[in-house]
Amino acid sequence: MDKTTQQYNEVMKVCTSIFTKKMHDYGTAWRILRPISITDQIFIKAQRIRSIETKGEHKIDEGVRPEFIGIINYAIMGLIQLELGTSDETMSDEDAKLFYEKYFTNAFELMQDKNHDYDEAWRHMRISSFTDLILMKINRTKQIEDNKGETIISEGIDANYYDMINYSVFAMIKIDFE
Repeated sequence: MDKTTQQYNEVMKVCTSIFTKKMHDYGTAWRILRPISITDQIFIKAQRIRSIETKGEHKIDEGVRPEFIGIINYAIMGLIQLELGTSDETMSDEDAKLFYEKYFTNAFELMQDKNHDYDEAWRHMRISSFTDLILMKINRTKQIEDNKGETIISEGIDANYYDMINYSVFAMIKIDFE
């Protein structure tokens, strides 16, 4: 588990660095996005990953790794938007970073709990399975969004965003460390 914690923290540093740099360039313009738009952005990234995995090549000079980073960062933005709501107003970089760290930490803690129960089964999975699971979570999220957030027995949109984060972190660990 110490190995997983170390590797997760390394991925977290990479994603946080990119989030911070993009925030410097663009500010928090993403605050205007509704959660459904964020879900669609995540879909675009996951679909590109699946396309590259299926075709075995990519024509844009970026592989799948930046797309997994994008999924993580958009899912965290989605969690922030679920809490705060959509806004025409931006927020300070400091506040955005605090929210970002809060949700990434929550995702890490969830991973630790699930990892305990599943004995790191994810280490025996293929990256393409993570892609498929993310796409399934996106479809579930879209259905919940279409139902105006109402579920009868299932977890909500936030749980699906957390799972997308952790599946993407697992994929990045496999890409970067294995």
